[in-house]
Amino acid sequence: MSLRYAILALLNVEPMTGYDLYKLFGESVGHVWYAPDSQIYPELRKMEKELLVEGEEIAWGKNATKRRYHVTAAGAEAFTAWMNEPMGFSRVRDPAHLRAAYLEWATPEAARTQMRDHIGHNTVLLRQWETKIREIDTGTSAMLNRRLEVTPERDRHRTSAFKRFAYEGLIARAEAEIAWANRGLRLIEELYDGGTATTPDISTPRR
Repeated sequence: MSLRYAILALLNVEPMTGYDLYKLFGESVGHVWYAPDSQIYPELRKMEKELLVEGEEIAWGKNATKRRYHVTAAGAEAFTAWMNEPMGFSRVRDPAHLRAAYLEWATPEAARTQMRDHIGHNTVLLRQWETKIREIDTGTSAMLNRRLEVTPERDRHRTSAFKRFAYEGLIARAEAEIAWANRGLRLIEELYDGGTATTPDISTPRR
């Protein structure tokens, strides 16, 4: 259900089409809640039926139209209620840590590759989050600036501070994952190159 609230968060800035929402997902809330267009468009239709958003046809090109959505009073109320209710926590699905628990089944080189890939992936994310914080600090975040334009002046500092706080959490998570994977590389070296273990025999079933 969080998808609809991510949509409402974006539409609270300004009315948008489904395509506009899809593009902005990758630049803003998509950092913490991924959704492909195959999920965004059906959810918009559901939200319109539930009167959380209202759509209007606008001209697109010479002979076509597209539907642009804005938040209704009911939608704003639903978003506010969601933000103020206790947060539920989903069950974890973490393939990297699941694999780590069974790396004895992998060859040493495959295990190293998995750790290196994990470092590479999280390094890319880390640089991305650091860039977002620099944009907030320098006032060059296009999405944040659009939100601040429709935010009362008394609330603008809080809005920026909470956005920065969210990215700080993402940075801390990426740094922790990089440190964990580096520890994994050292562990693999100790277990295999240190002579305390041999390459696993994957032909023998284990209980």
